[in-house]
Amino acid sequence: MFLNKKLFRSGIATLGLALFLGLFITASAQVNPIKETLDRMDNNYKLLSSLKSDVTMVKTNAQLGTKDVSQGATIYLPERGKQKMYVRIDWTKPTAESMLVIGKEYKLYRPKLGQAIEGTTSDAKNSGSAGGALAFISMSKAQVKANYDVRYVGVEDIKDGTKTIHLQLTPKTKTTYKTADLWVDTNGMPRQATVTENNDDSTTVLLTNIKTNVSIKTEVFALKYAPGTKIVKS
Repeated sequence: MFLNKKLFRSGIATLGLALFLGLFITASAQVNPIKETLDRMDNNYKLLSSLKSDVTMVKTNAQLGTKDVSQGATIYLPERGKQKMYVRIDWTKPTAESMLVIGKEYKLYRPKLGQAIEGTTSDAKNSGSAGGALAFISMSKAQVKANYDVRYVGVEDIKDGTKTIHLQLTPKTKTTYKTADLWVDTNGMPRQATVTENNDDSTTVLLTNIKTNVSIKTEVFALKYAPGTKIVKS
């Protein structure tokens, strides 16, 4: 039972990436970088039609001082008109797993365990871990201002050496997480996000080798389960 709960929470953390991909903010070191960031958010988002990249996720347990690192690749199509948002994440290390989000539905396939978890993002938001980051999906600048206190932290280099603007968002009302940090490169692309939970556990997602506005067909956003796979509804 404990193992299943832990696996489920890990899957919810993966969902945090879908939310990170849903928020594209442009930032610059102006006199008021927060206002500049929020003013340009919608325009920058409209330029993005698709994304492919490598992804690294680090889950940190604050109490134990341990870190779990996952590596893989992701593809993304934003919500446009009648088209739903599509996100696919294929983890390759430490084990092969695939995550799929289409609109408000998600699937997490773990072939080594013969298990697939299926549910909705609204359910995931109430499940703790990094799932609180799901609130960022398709969030407008008006929603950001209404729901978060935004703080400009400064100009920082992330792990791969990219120079970024660091913003910290603090929820105005109680949630399962206490802060969300975003690192945005000089082109306006979010390269890294960290969600810190109320117990100080955190999940950090880093995107590298990014390719934007490339051809991606919706047919690739499908998961085929091996015969005998156990389906778990969340």
